[in-house]
Amino acid sequence: MEVEVKLRLPNKSSHQKLLSLLSPFHIATHHQHNTFFDGSASELSSQRAVLRLRFHEETHLPKCFVCLKAKAVLANGVSRVEEDEEEVDSAIGKACFEDPQKLMDVDSRVLRRVKEEFGVKGFVGLGGFRNVRSVCEWNGVKLEVDEVKYDFGDMYEVECESIEPERIKGMIEEYFKENGIEYSDSVMSKFAIFRAGKLPS
Repeated sequence: MEVEVKLRLPNKSSHQKLLSLLSPFHIATHHQHNTFFDGSASELSSQRAVLRLRFHEETHLPKCFVCLKAKAVLANGVSRVEEDEEEVDSAIGKACFEDPQKLMDVDSRVLRRVKEEFGVKGFVGLGGFRNVRSVCEWNGVKLEVDEVKYDFGDMYEVECESIEPERIKGMIEEYFKENGIEYSDSVMSKFAIFRAGKLPS
C-alpha cells in the first residue's frame, strides 16, 4: 500500500515560487514519461487497476519501471493505492511502448501478477503524459514537486509519501501558509485526469 499526501498548486507561478523556496533542499530532477496499459478485454480497468510504464528520460541514465496500481482512493489530499513496482530494461520497455503485446513476453514479477491475478491475455496502450519531477529532502521527508504536461494543459502537484500522512500534510500546509503558497487538496489522480481528458476545475 502506497500512502501519499497530494496537494495541487493552482498555476505555474505558485509552482515556480515553491521550487525557488525549496531550492536549498533540491536533490534531483527527473524527466518522466508515463504510459498506461489495460488488458485487451479491459481486465485491469474493470477491477480498478492499471499498468504503467515510467521512463526516466535522463540521457546519461535512462531507466524504466513497470508498475501495477490498484484500488486507488484519494480523500482529503491523501492517496492510498495498492502498488507493485520493479525496474525493467529500458530497451525492453521501449519495445513494449511501441508494441504493447510484447508485455506478454517480459520476464517480470509485476507482469506475471497482471497475467495470473487479473487474467490478462493481451494488452492495449492507453497513451500517457510527461512529468518533470523535482525531488527535495525537506524536514526529514521527500517532497516531489511535479509539473505534469498533458496534451490538454499543465497541472502542478506536490506529493509526499509517508506512513503518517495526516501529520506530514499538516507540516506541509503550515509551510505553504507561512510562505504564501496557494494550494488545495488534490481531488483526482494524475491518471484519472488523463483519462478525463481535462484538468479538474
